[in-house]
Amino acid sequence: MSVDVKESIALARLLRAQRIAHLATLRKGAPMASMTLCLPAPDFSAFHVHVSRLAWHTQDMSMDARVALSIAETDDGRADPFTLMRVSIRGDAAQLQGEQPELRESWLQRFPEQKINFELPDFSFWRIAPREARFVAGFGRIYTLSAADLVACSTA
Repeated sequence: MSVDVKESIALARLLRAQRIAHLATLRKGAPMASMTLCLPAPDFSAFHVHVSRLAWHTQDMSMDARVALSIAETDDGRADPFTLMRVSIRGDAAQLQGEQPELRESWLQRFPEQKINFELPDFSFWRIAPREARFVAGFGRIYTLSAADLVACSTA
């Protein structure tokens, strides 16, 4: 793997701590990014979103499964924001069918205020399976990771 143990731990911490992602989809052939909530699988083999079919990003994923997620450290006001850790994950989205009780429980542990969305018929889970990622651990510390590299980081 191209990321050392220290950077793997930092990436795993980032992915587990940050609850917000920017989801980029293709809308009529052009990129569109929107904020969404995100839950990584424990082994980082997937990233889940719970979205309404009324949202543009959901409509876009239905038309073209190619997406990207951008997850970053929260801006803490430091002088150089380019030193914030961030990762962009390119992958393929697929709508999950059925109730998904274990995923729902994990989702509600992470986002308890989202319980109301499970009562609305237009919401469903989508699984984003990573193909590759670009991890910026800080200025000049940049790594290209495969899906297998992401999974390996989950054990760091």
